[in-house]
Amino acid sequence: MNINEKYYIADHGIREAILESNQRDINQIFENIIYLELLRKGYNIRVGKVDNLEVDFVCTKRNEKIYIQVAYLLASPETIEREFSSLEKINDNYPKYVISMDEFDMSRNGIKHINIIDFLIKS
Repeated sequence: MNINEKYYIADHGIREAILESNQRDINQIFENIIYLELLRKGYNIRVGKVDNLEVDFVCTKRNEKIYIQVAYLLASPETIEREFSSLEKINDNYPKYVISMDEFDMSRNGIKHINIIDFLIKS
């Protein structure tokens, strides 16, 4: 797996003031929220790449490793395929998650789908 770089903002209020609440970026805002929560939980975070597919977060903490894909909504078969397929290509037994606003559980092939509210309140 290759590692890529991304940049995240620490304060969404500043972002909103500068960009005047640009809702077109809801997926980026959503990903940023997950990133900040992972940092709060003590993870070291990298962006991964498997073949030509991105893995949003490769997270490590001590002997723990998890992979996370983030999507605001899994609203189409194409989105579902995109979010799950990169994780399905990873050939290890570490936990793999897709986090979204969807309340219906779409877990498949050992990859757990989690609603963002459940992710944020889980300690």
